[in-house]
Amino acid sequence: MTKPYLYLLVTMILFGTAFPSSKVAVGQLPHEVAAALRFGGAALVLLLVLILRRDASRFSWRDLRTAGAPGLVGVFAYNLFFFWALTKAPAIDGSVIVPTMSPVLTTIALVLTGRETASRRRVIGLALGVIGAVVFFVGIGGAVSGSHLAGDFLYLAAAACWAFYSIASKKVLTSIDPLRATTYATGVGALALTLVAIPAFPDTQWGAVPTTVWANVIFLAIGPTAIAYLFYYRAVHTVSPSTATVAMFTVPVFGTAAAVIFLEESFTTLQIVGAVITIAGALLAVIKMSARPGRNEVTLKEDACSGKTSP
Repeated sequence: MTKPYLYLLVTMILFGTAFPSSKVAVGQLPHEVAAALRFGGAALVLLLVLILRRDASRFSWRDLRTAGAPGLVGVFAYNLFFFWALTKAPAIDGSVIVPTMSPVLTTIALVLTGRETASRRRVIGLALGVIGAVVFFVGIGGAVSGSHLAGDFLYLAAAACWAFYSIASKKVLTSIDPLRATTYATGVGALALTLVAIPAFPDTQWGAVPTTVWANVIFLAIGPTAIAYLFYYRAVHTVSPSTATVAMFTVPVFGTAAAVIFLEESFTTLQIVGAVITIAGALLAVIKMSARPGRNEVTLKEDACSGKTSP
């Protein structure tokens, strides 16, 4: 049962590194082009893995439609907002706003639709995560311009897209295995991103793009996209969407660490305090108490012993 949480940990580390790495990419490429290259490359990598596993022959239009629809939101719309936001606001803002607001929006949606209950433990964990994110954001300091604020709202829109993607993915995985679902969702999203990016291709100074930027694009396609999205799907296949998105509370820690190392951005004491609070909230909300089985679990065990079937 620890495997899905290991998948989530690796995913969150990779997601954290995506913020500064993407910031480097949009510094030299139009944001539409950077997004298309990242997910176009990831789609090719996933397709290659699918072929090597000899699963490509099992293609069906029904599976493509089922997995592709969430991909239009979780891949296309999410990254359209995400890369656009990077041109207006610091990467460190996104590493706080996106991963903290995604679980909040996911949990609110699931509770309002009656698909999950808001336990006291989860609410406290979410509250701690949000408080930690606020402290983390305040620790950044500096004046906020109109463009900066617009970028933060775009990050918020990206968080909403990811919340929808997490919820929709759970339903997709009831009929499609994680690798195929990830490949189809990424492929459909990448195609949409490419269509949007086509007008910007002629104006892109391809010859002037540094080698370091191409290295970042390759890393983004393989690590924070192909591997991370596949691992995220594998985790969602086992745990609930809200649990998976709550784990994103740890992304600010990894994102800030990557920004400090690779972009030489500052890291304040207040940000450390916020990061610690955020991690505490994530752990509290994600880790389930196992000392006492719940009522439903007890009922199922009793029914199993007596040969009854619960509805």
